[in-house]
Amino acid sequence: MNIVCIIQARTTSSRLPNKVLLNLPYNGDKTVLEQVINRVKESKYINKIVVATTINETDNKIEKLCESLQISCFRGSEDNVLSRYYEAATKYKADLIIRITSDCPCIDYEIMDKLIEFHLNNNNDFSSNNQIHSFPHGLDCEIVNYNVLVEAFKNATEKYEKEHVMPYIYISNPNKYKLGILKDKNNNHDIRITLDTKEDYILLCLVYDFLYENDNFFNKDKIIKLFQEKSYLYEINKNIEQKKVCKDLIEEVEEAKKLLKKQDLNKAYNFLIENWEKKWKKFVY
Repeated sequence: MNIVCIIQARTTSSRLPNKVLLNLPYNGDKTVLEQVINRVKESKYINKIVVATTINETDNKIEKLCESLQISCFRGSEDNVLSRYYEAATKYKADLIIRITSDCPCIDYEIMDKLIEFHLNNNNDFSSNNQIHSFPHGLDCEIVNYNVLVEAFKNATEKYEKEHVMPYIYISNPNKYKLGILKDKNNNHDIRITLDTKEDYILLCLVYDFLYENDNFFNKDKIIKLFQEKSYLYEINKNIEQKKVCKDLIEEVEEAKKLLKKQDLNKAYNFLIENWEKKWKKFVY
C-alpha cells in the first residue's frame, strides 16, 4: 500500500503572509514548513511526502525550499484545494492519503501513526482526529482512501467542499462513507499550537524554545505538560479563533454571532440580530 502524506502550503495567508517560511525556532535555520516535513518523516508508515502548493508566482519560494530538501512539490489550484489534492494523489499513485497543513509545526508523528492504524484496522473510508475536539489544536490529521478522494473530486460542487478538501465526505455525505474519529483520552483542545497569527507565532517560538533543544520531535504529552507547568502560555493566543467550515449563510451568521459576542462587540451583535431576524433571514429560506 502506497501511503502518501500531502502537506498543503501557500505563502498568501490573509492573517500572516509567508507564515510557513518563518524561522522556527526564531533564531534557528529551519522554517515552519521544514519542521512539519521533518516530523512527518518520522512516521513508520508514510512512504512518500508531497508538498502541495499553488501555481502562483508567490509560491515559487515553497517549490525552491522543497527542491533544497529533496521533497516532491506539486503545484495546482489556489482556491480548489480538493483538485490540488486529487491531482497530487493521482500523480504519486497514492492508495491512502494523509492530509495535514503546513501551519502545524508541532504535528505529532505518533498520533499520525495511531490514526493510520485506526483507519486501516477499522476499514474506514475517511478518518480524522479533529471532528470531535480532544487533541490540542495544531495536531490535526485526516486520512482518506484514494477512491473516496476521487469521488469527492468528481462530485463536489460547493465552494466549501473544494476549498477545505474533505467536507464533501464528512459534511455533505456522512452516511455514504464509513467515517472514523480518533479521540484522545483527555480533552486538551484549549491548547492552540497552530500558526495563523502573530500571537500564534510568538507562542510557537516559546514552545520550541522550551522543548526543541532536548527533543527535536517533542510529542503531544510534552506539549501538554509544558502548558500545565507554564499556564501563562494559554493567554498568548487565547482570543484567536480558528476559521470554521460553514456550508451555508445560516451557519456563517451563527458563527458571526458567536464571534461578536465573544469580543464584546455588543452594538454590532445587536445590529446583526435585529436585522437578521426581522429583515434578512426570510430571504434565505
